[in-house]
Order: sequence, then structure tokens, then C-alpha cells
Amino acid sequence: PNLPAAFDGITITQLSDIHSGSFWNKTAVKGGIEIANAQKSDLMFFTGDLVNNRADEMKDWVQTFAQLDAPLGVYSVFGNHDYGDYTSWTSAEAKAKNLRELAAIHKAMGWDLLLNEHRKITEGSDHLAILGIENWGTGGFAQYGKMAEAVKGTEEYPVKLLLSHDPSHWRTEVLPRYQDIDVAFAGHTHGMQFGVEIPGFRWSPVQYRYPEWADLYHHEHRYLYVNRGFGYIGYPGRIGIPPEITVLTLKRGTEQPGRAIQFEKA
Repeated sequence: PNLPAAFDGITITQLSDIHSGSFWNKTAVKGGIEIANAQKSDLMFFTGDLVNNRADEMKDWVQTFAQLDAPLGVYSVFGNHDYGDYTSWTSAEAKAKNLRELAAIHKAMGWDLLLNEHRKITEGSDHLAILGIENWGTGGFAQYGKMAEAVKGTEEYPVKLLLSHDPSHWRTEVLPRYQDIDVAFAGHTHGMQFGVEIPGFRWSPVQYRYPEWADLYHHEHRYLYVNRGFGYIGYPGRIGIPPEITVLTLKRGTEQPGRAIQFEKA
């Protein structure tokens, strides 16, 4: 209901969990990029896990993903795999250097990496805020994100969109403590790359770990969209849970929950 008129109908293409270290088929990846760009969305969001462990996994893919484009910008965050926490390093500095290199790759691709910060988007005299935090998860996943830093200075914006890799962050911290976050965007679960989705029925083992694991959720007038991921890790494929590119349309809604956002899977 608080969406400014200038943003009524704004479109967002969301990708998540690229996991470039698992790729081998350049034709398939290129096809995915073409599908994403063909949606001609106003904004593009990437919600983390660009690599499996190391920045050098992107050496053959920078130019490919640099083709992603949207007129109001491509915004990104880190996921839990981007920090190199699941591999060995010769020193703490080597690990830190890897993360700096990965941040530089985001910049080289033209992506605006949000590290516990926000950006102002303007259309005419109207504004909204895009917030992005570092990974923050429950159940043993790292909590690098600092929401207090990301929201600082956003009080004036009528709508706030949050990029946060792990969907558990929404239920655990965002809902109880940051009531003015209108829509959150996450990934992380991959739908476990295994499940069943047919009209009227959706199941994956990952739902026993994550109550919000795929598609759109809402609590009162606040929303979360969980993307099933672009790539894969571990098992080299997916069964019943295909990779996903999502297009979301924000609309100026009523007070009735569940009506203020539309989405389609590209």
C-alpha cells in the first residue's frame, strides 16, 4: 500500500546461487543469461553464492555474467559459500584476499555489491531503498550481516527492499525487529535440488529445515521471496526442482495481505 506511484508496476528479475565452480556447460549458462535479460526488468537482484568456495572459480565466467543488465541497476549480496568458509586456506590473510577478489569481480561485472548498506532508487520525485546485508543464517550458518548498518539512513523511504541470502533471516530477525522491510529476497535452499512440484502440491525435504524454502511468503503486509537457485552444488543436477529465474512485479496494493506482489518463474 505504501509503494510510490512512480514505482507501481516496477519489475525485478531475481537470480540466486549461481555456484560457478560447478559449471561445465557454457551454452546452458549463456542461455540462462539470455533468458534473464529477455525479461527486460527494471531492476536485477542477485542474492548470493556466486561461487562454491573461491573467487578463481569465476575466471571463465566474468564476461558471461557481466552481460546481465537492467536500467535501474544490478544489485548483489554475498551468500554463505562466498566467504570461503568451507575450504582450507594457507592463512587468514589468504582467505580475506579471496573475499576482496570476489568483491572486485562483482564490481567488474557491473554489479552493485551491498555489504550491510543501502542504495536509493529514484523515479521522478519518488524514492525507494534497496538494502543488502552479508550472510546471516541460523542453524550454524555464519551471521556476518549487520541490519542496523543497512537500515541506517533509510527512515525517509516509504518502501524498503532487502537482499539477504538465507531465508531464515526473515523469520528470525527481520520480522520481529525491522517491521518496515516491505519485501525480502533470498535464496540458499536450492529447494534441496530435489522434490515434487505439481499444481496444488509442493514438497522437498528442505522444508523440514526451512519453513520458507521456495516461492512467495507473507506475514501481514510483509513479503519474502525465496528463489530456488540458478546453479547447483554437490549433486550435479536437479530432480523435480528446476533452476529458477524469477520476475517479480511490485504493485500498489490494498490493505489485504497477499495482494501487493506478483511473480512468475521465467
